[in-house]
Amino acid sequence: MTMRVAVSYFREDKLGAYVNAVRAAGLEPVPISPAQTRGLEDIGGLVLTGGGDVDPSLYGAQPNPQTKHVFRERDELERDLIEEAQRKGLPILGICRGLQMLNVVRGGTLRQHIERHKEVEHLVRTEPESKIAACVGTEDYPVNSRHHQCIDRVGSELKVTARAEDGVIEAVEDPNRAFVVAVQWHPEDRPTTRDSRIFDAFAKAVCR
Repeated sequence: MTMRVAVSYFREDKLGAYVNAVRAAGLEPVPISPAQTRGLEDIGGLVLTGGGDVDPSLYGAQPNPQTKHVFRERDELERDLIEEAQRKGLPILGICRGLQMLNVVRGGTLRQHIERHKEVEHLVRTEPESKIAACVGTEDYPVNSRHHQCIDRVGSELKVTARAEDGVIEAVEDPNRAFVVAVQWHPEDRPTTRDSRIFDAFAKAVCR
C-alpha cells in the first residue's frame, strides 16, 4: 500500500510541482489547506511547501515594510500540523517557507528581508554527515533561490546543515529525530537533479 503524506499549501496553482515530486518518490500526497483543514490521521509524513511570509508576531517581531503575503490562517494550520507531526514522530520535509515555519514553531526567529536571494541561482555548502549532504553531496551545490527572508535565530534542537556563500542558512535538520529536514531552496522544481534525492530520503523515512 502506498504511504500517504500531507502536503500543506495555500494556493492551488502552486501545488502541482510538490505533488509530482512526492508521487515520483513513491508516496501519495494528501493536500491540506486552510480551506480543507484536517489532521494527520492515517498519514505517514508532512511536507511543508513554499509561499508567502510568516506572520512576524509569531516570533515576537513587528512587520518589516518588505514583509508581504501574510496569511495567519495558513500559519496556524501549519503550526498545528508541525506540532501534531512532532507528537507522532512523523518525518517532516520543509521547503522554503516550510523551513521558516518549522524554525518559528521551534522558537526561532527570521530576518524579514535580505538581498540577492530572490529568483537567482547560487551555491550552497552542506555539512558533512548531515542528511542533506547525503542527498546532494558536500561539494558546492547550485540551488534555485526564491526567497527574501531567512532564519535569524535557529530554533530549538535544529542544526544548521547548509549555508549559502554569504552565510545565509539554507538547510536545517533535527539530529535527534529520524527525519526532520528543511531546505531554503525549491527541490520540487528540479526533478532531474540531485534534489530528487531529498524526496527519496523523505520517502524512505516515511516507509521505514
